[in-house]
Amino acid sequence: MEDTYLHKGLRKKLVEEIKRKGITDRKVLDAINKVPRHLFMDSSFVKFAYKDQAFPIGANQTISQPYTVAFQTELLDVKKMDKILEIGTGSGYQAAVLLELGAKVYTIERKKELMLKAKALLPKIGYHPHFFYGDGYAGLSTYSKFDKILITAAASEIPVKLLEQLKVGGKMVLPVGKSYSQNMNLVVKISEDEYKKTEHGYFIFVPMLKGKS
Repeated sequence: MEDTYLHKGLRKKLVEEIKRKGITDRKVLDAINKVPRHLFMDSSFVKFAYKDQAFPIGANQTISQPYTVAFQTELLDVKKMDKILEIGTGSGYQAAVLLELGAKVYTIERKKELMLKAKALLPKIGYHPHFFYGDGYAGLSTYSKFDKILITAAASEIPVKLLEQLKVGGKMVLPVGKSYSQNMNLVVKISEDEYKKTEHGYFIFVPMLKGKS
């Protein structure tokens, strides 16, 4: 579980790169600079940890490109003590970034092997989200309502059940579209039955699937 000067230097370079690509929120950049991304990847792939690209983590899933993580996080506009529902724990990297920003994170993963791996890793490196194994489309109604909801997989449409679990004034960020390309959506809940949606450019994510496996 080493985080060496080399790793820290590579993170600084990564932060400069995503800054050049348009990320301006200093808090988000600081969080990316603090989270040791190499610890979320198998040791044989550590040399890829600070490249600005997605990388396979098993179970047909990927650890997201750092720019994408920063972009979604910046769009979500995270405040300290925000109660955030994350759909798609994956490696746990995005959850760690949210926790660095002072959020309270509830994270759901439908693939048990990934959830167990993240649940074993994150507390060891100082991150303590609430982990759940389940169907992201169902959300966590028992723990709602949430200030923010972040979906880290491609939804074919905006999930209604998740909108219901968002506080009035709350924000949801998610990629919506077909498997080959999705548009990043920001949804702001104006009232219990009124929402404002804006689109923020194209990305590619793995699909958001129903159920658990």
